[in-house]
Amino acid sequence: MSNQTLNLDDTLYRYVLAQSLREVPAQTALREKTRSHEFARMQISPEQGQFMALLVKLMGARRTIEIGVFTGYSALSVALALPEDGMVLACDINDAYTKIGQPFWEQAGVARKIDLRLAPALETLDACLAAGQAGQYDFAFIDADKPAYDGYYERCLALLRVGGLIAIDNTLWSGQVAAAATTPETAALQALNTKLHHDERIDLSLLPIGDGLTLARKR
Repeated sequence: MSNQTLNLDDTLYRYVLAQSLREVPAQTALREKTRSHEFARMQISPEQGQFMALLVKLMGARRTIEIGVFTGYSALSVALALPEDGMVLACDINDAYTKIGQPFWEQAGVARKIDLRLAPALETLDACLAAGQAGQYDFAFIDADKPAYDGYYERCLALLRVGGLIAIDNTLWSGQVAAAATTPETAALQALNTKLHHDERIDLSLLPIGDGLTLARKR
């Protein structure tokens, strides 16, 4: 027994995947396609994708936001969890990366659920707010440029309904957040973690999943 989160070695991690992971073929194929990408480390782990999909189903989410698409595995995982009339507003600026995932969205039959916006995410989110969409989304996933995380968080919080959930990736940053900041990315994550800890607008949990996943539920 342990009163602290168990560390996973490679053997135990393979066991977790073998006993838990349920991917459709398009998800597995997209992960394999991304494995050889020079920035493959930017893709979320499959167990994190499955965990977020479960959260989306538990919430009965229909409208979701993703900031930072990369090759599209997380968008695919969430879209698969949505009902037929569900939608992912997927924000990214890199056409080359997002094109990798689009055939797999089609293969899985969920491309119609993913509204890809190739523009700076802050501009897309501000446009949604200007269009009167505040309080109309159920779930948001933030996984993009770290110095802009606070801006993404504030806009997503405004766009979410009461009871909506924001999932924020990389909030442990390979452990660097627990030491003196040496990069703008680390400093931004440290500041956001402190802010969220004291933010009375949300319920909060920082989980040691992947590179750290923070869940913030709008009160």
